[in-house]
Amino acid sequence: MPPTHVPLALGSVLLLLLQLLSPTSAFFPNIWSLLAAPGSVTHQDLTEAAALNVTLQLFLERPPPGRPPLRLEDFLGRTLLADDLFASYFGPGSPSRRFRAALGEVSRANAAQDFLPTSRNDPDLHFDAERLGQGRTRLVGALREALVAAQAGDHALARQRLGAALHALQQDFYSHSNWVELGQQRPHPHLLWPRQELGNLAQVGDPTCADCEELSCPGNLLGFTRLTSGYFGTYPSKPPGKCSHGGRFDQSSSQPPRGGINKDSTAPGFSPHHTLHLQAAELALLASIQAFGLLRSRLGDRGFSRLLDITPASSLSFVLDTTGSMGEEINAAKIQARHIVEQRRGGPMEPGHYVLVPFHDPGFGPVFTTSDPDSFWQQLNEIQAVGGGDEPEMSLSALELALLHTPPLSDIFVFTDASPKDAFLTRRVGALAQERRCRVTFLVTEDPSRAQRRVRREVLSPLRFEPYEVVALASGGEVIFTKDQHIRDVATVVGDSTADLVALPLEPPVLVPGRPLVFTVDGLLRRVTVRIHGEVRSFWIRNPAGVSQGQEEGQGSLGHTRRFGQFWMVSMNDPPQTGTWEIQVTAEGNTRVRVQAQTALDFLFHFGIPVEDGPHPGLYPVTQPVAGLRTQLLIEVTGLHPGGRREGPLPHFSHVVLRGVPGGAELGRVPLEPSGAPERGLLVASLPPPLLSTAGPFALELLGRDGGGRDLRRAAPQPCRVAPVLLELSGPAGFLAPGSKAPLSLRIASFSGPRDLDLRTWVNASFALTSNLSRVRLEHNESAWGRLWLEVPESAALDSVVTVTVAAMGREARPVPPTHAFLRLLVLGPDPQDQLAVPAHSSGPVLTKASPTLPPSPLVTRGRAGGGLAGNPWWGTVAGVLLLLGLASW
Repeated sequence: MPPTHVPLALGSVLLLLLQLLSPTSAFFPNIWSLLAAPGSVTHQDLTEAAALNVTLQLFLERPPPGRPPLRLEDFLGRTLLADDLFASYFGPGSPSRRFRAALGEVSRANAAQDFLPTSRNDPDLHFDAERLGQGRTRLVGALREALVAAQAGDHALARQRLGAALHALQQDFYSHSNWVELGQQRPHPHLLWPRQELGNLAQVGDPTCADCEELSCPGNLLGFTRLTSGYFGTYPSKPPGKCSHGGRFDQSSSQPPRGGINKDSTAPGFSPHHTLHLQAAELALLASIQAFGLLRSRLGDRGFSRLLDITPASSLSFVLDTTGSMGEEINAAKIQARHIVEQRRGGPMEPGHYVLVPFHDPGFGPVFTTSDPDSFWQQLNEIQAVGGGDEPEMSLSALELALLHTPPLSDIFVFTDASPKDAFLTRRVGALAQERRCRVTFLVTEDPSRAQRRVRREVLSPLRFEPYEVVALASGGEVIFTKDQHIRDVATVVGDSTADLVALPLEPPVLVPGRPLVFTVDGLLRRVTVRIHGEVRSFWIRNPAGVSQGQEEGQGSLGHTRRFGQFWMVSMNDPPQTGTWEIQVTAEGNTRVRVQAQTALDFLFHFGIPVEDGPHPGLYPVTQPVAGLRTQLLIEVTGLHPGGRREGPLPHFSHVVLRGVPGGAELGRVPLEPSGAPERGLLVASLPPPLLSTAGPFALELLGRDGGGRDLRRAAPQPCRVAPVLLELSGPAGFLAPGSKAPLSLRIASFSGPRDLDLRTWVNASFALTSNLSRVRLEHNESAWGRLWLEVPESAALDSVVTVTVAAMGREARPVPPTHAFLRLLVLGPDPQDQLAVPAHSSGPVLTKASPTLPPSPLVTRGRAGGGLAGNPWWGTVAGVLLLLGLASW
């Protein structure tokens, strides 16, 4: 889609707003908040509803190629769902998984503003304490950063900054100020435009509230027409006569005038103006749609679609060894890339993003990224196998670079015939792959016939490829060893993986001599493929009716079999018979079996820790559980409506099973509870600390039934791991400037016993990073703080992203795997005068820099980390759970 200017007018799409804001559906952070205030509209609700509205508007204005245009009336009278939008626009069965994952990133970054220690008590970030002008400056600063990050190609960072901006813009301004009480029916016309005065603000000496000793305070605002907001807590202190935020956790509300004016929820115990909650939510949603529309007008349709991953297609990412022995492998990559580009050009499954990273020894890179398939093909076609010829190579450094530039939920393919020279990066790259939720597949041509072409500088260990196995296991990928003459055929896995196939769970997950592997096929699966890799002597596959097929090549009774050396592929006939299938393999060595299929029914997941004792109860998101803390697992099922149809019973999942990796032992199973309307597919499971006591990785598997009562099983694409400690890494509340020195803060907490830790840090080349904390010993429920300084060189490129990584590594006799935290920050120059599109009523926005927040001095505290139970005051010290997501601070 070419860039186009999009007017900010909301148009007929606003007819959907009342449906999206039904009473069953700030504002509290996320779905966990509804336990405290049922019927409230949350930050998560507002963010997703606004994004869906603007996406529908984009679809209405740009009819899909080769398909009839969408009609607004087809979406009226029912809940607006991502699955419905994708089925209507891209075609039945088109997966909305990446789009929903992108919305989740924005929503979690939005909710994090109520939890992070650098933001939760900052009145400027919540429009509290009559700091309305300062709040406007901070929100447009975050919005500018979101725009620049998107233009720089770091869409994950852009979503994080967008979430921060939306928190203040869409929700806190309308919930914490008296804009609604003033009778306003539209969003504030100047909130996004700093050149325009907010107008008619309450002055320092103006009394604003009367005393109210009840929970509900509908008439406590004094009869004046100036804009004000409530004070919260003890900083800044509330002057005489001023309003409080209000609610059970606001200390200022006990000082005259008592009560408060917030409209965060429907519960009077939290929100004295609870009766105006839905009116505030409606205005917040309108303002959010304006912000999304503003970004669309500046980025164009293609850029906006990239920001929110509005596509069913995967990206295409190659990491290529370019040494002289790699001619066949490079040609295989070119053939697969050309096939994918030509086969999918102009269709919904055409990749929207391409990444290419070459490597050899001693160099790697540069990274090449584009959304133009012809540019990608031209760049790939220019790569030739030259020089080098020895082993090992800088493969993991190149893979790390690819991970930093590849969208989440993508597949990355590494073509090489050499082991890694940079094996010290193994754990860090594996952690980054998990943080990005990218699956890495290594295609390794270790061919003895080419021994004379590869020079061994030293005697190499037979375990030299183990780092690839570790990264593949962490990312949910695989290592495929093949030979030169088979690489073109084996490389067809690239096309299969980019077609959004899911891996079906096997029982047992690894080969056991004499025991068949069992998997379940349901009616929602198509293109089932069995892949066997290893020294196979024989195998057979049996369907539920008892029909079997052996390893003979060609078409059989169940499907078509192909063999390429030690790599077998069996493509089952469509539609496959539903029920229980078996695979029996007789083999030697480490033989692996993988079963994949195409389906729209899949799931996303993330973890969170419940917070119940603060002003905004909710679920604090983390990418992995933390040892010793009660954890919630949140599941978001995608593809519940096959073909976009809503009639008939929905598939449903009832339990989640945790299995050890790679052995597959069942660690436990927990019931899944639905949250919200069934068609949204939101499920929650409570994971008690004893269940998460495993030191090794574990896999998630969902069990349920389809609409006809038949078994359903789906497995997460990546294994998970329990983090032994909590790491919080935060930076200045804004961006970096060339030549500056930015303070960063680091926090570590242990909830599961004593820990003796070494700390290591990394940053982009040319940046300098120093720390006053390199080693720490923590007792149970103990936290430590440290400070880092990031020096930005004068030569730092404007509108670029710098990544800071911290690892906490155990020093015990049997150390646990390290815990990593990733922080992305933006390097920006002076504020341009035309950074965002200008509406008709504005003379143009001036987006100004947000003020940095100084981190605390280093110290160690005891007894404040708590026991991980909601309701205890340990959130004052933890607060950095979100940094396991790798989110930048703001």
